[in-house]
Amino acid sequence: MTQHRFTDALIHDGRMRKTDDGAVVQARVARAGNVQIYAGAEMGMADKAIVRVYRPADAVFDKIAIATYARKPITLGHPAGGVSADTWRDLAVGEIDRDVMRDGEFVSVPLLFRDAKAIAMLQSADGPRELSMGYDASITMQDGVSPEGEPFDAVMSDFRMNHVAVVSRARGGEELRIGDSAATWGASPITVADMKGSLMADTLQTVVLGDQAAQVALADAPKVEGWKAAMTKRLDDAEADHAKAIAAKDAEIAKAQAALDDAKAKILTDADLDKRVADRADLISTAKAIVADVVTVGLSDAAIRKAVVVAKLGDAMADKSDAYIDARFDILAEDAAAATKADPLRDALKDGKPAPKVVGLDAVYAERNTSLSNAWKTPAKKEA
Repeated sequence: MTQHRFTDALIHDGRMRKTDDGAVVQARVARAGNVQIYAGAEMGMADKAIVRVYRPADAVFDKIAIATYARKPITLGHPAGGVSADTWRDLAVGEIDRDVMRDGEFVSVPLLFRDAKAIAMLQSADGPRELSMGYDASITMQDGVSPEGEPFDAVMSDFRMNHVAVVSRARGGEELRIGDSAATWGASPITVADMKGSLMADTLQTVVLGDQAAQVALADAPKVEGWKAAMTKRLDDAEADHAKAIAAKDAEIAKAQAALDDAKAKILTDADLDKRVADRADLISTAKAIVADVVTVGLSDAAIRKAVVVAKLGDAMADKSDAYIDARFDILAEDAAAATKADPLRDALKDGKPAPKVVGLDAVYAERNTSLSNAWKTPAKKEA
């Protein structure tokens, strides 16, 4: 439990009642049961941006706390050190009367102003209309939820009033709003609206979310920035994974397209098919010419050539390269073609006819010369 000095703010209604020794204003100066928000720095807790403080009714309306309102001085502004016996004569412009009472959830007191200048200030059109309580209280750090459902971080108790100040503008400027000069007196509650003001500038930090800027509690800013960094990394990772997936899919599409192109290239036109059939027939015919009983059914062109070469030249050819087999097959094909050229003697024997007489060039010349010689020796026939 720690002891702090606090300020509460309120607005008096301006209805002053003149008395023989001054003027009286009735005002609500405290409220019970609510949760007030304080800046952590003002509470001596620099590690916290805000501290939510609960004011339980039994502490606010405690008899000893209520008794401390009576006869407390009224001041113009909050004295830096509060009011003591040494400073009372110089600071006080009036006092809280004895008739302190509970008014529902509020504490209501009569404010007796004795100083003529202070009374004139309050009665003027542009005079201050706000009052701010200055008091000591204890703070116990304790998490919980109020009966009204408001979460809190600490509990306020042991209220001891010191003074009530007339101020031009208490923080927020509304009834029971807190404090106007925490730097000179003590911790004072704030609201969301207060957080946007200059008094809270040191407890807020601007963060950028997308194309929007927002102010967050100073202690929460690292969390927001950390979240932004995590979201940025997650987005970058997702984009990288997406790019990889697209690249992999493009590779699959390219591979499929290549296979399709290859398949299309292997599709034969009618002319191609005719040529393939003719070439196959020629190959089989040549193979049969080389090795009559070679088996060609179910064999590829290369296998047919190899079977012929092995059958013709021996098993040693089985391990030769395709290029070697092709070359030897071509040689065997040429030999087979040469062997089947026209042979008159063979053809005659095959058909059972006498072989034609082969006449050489010299015999032809000799026969011609004999014919010419005989012609000169035979007398010509006389015509009748």
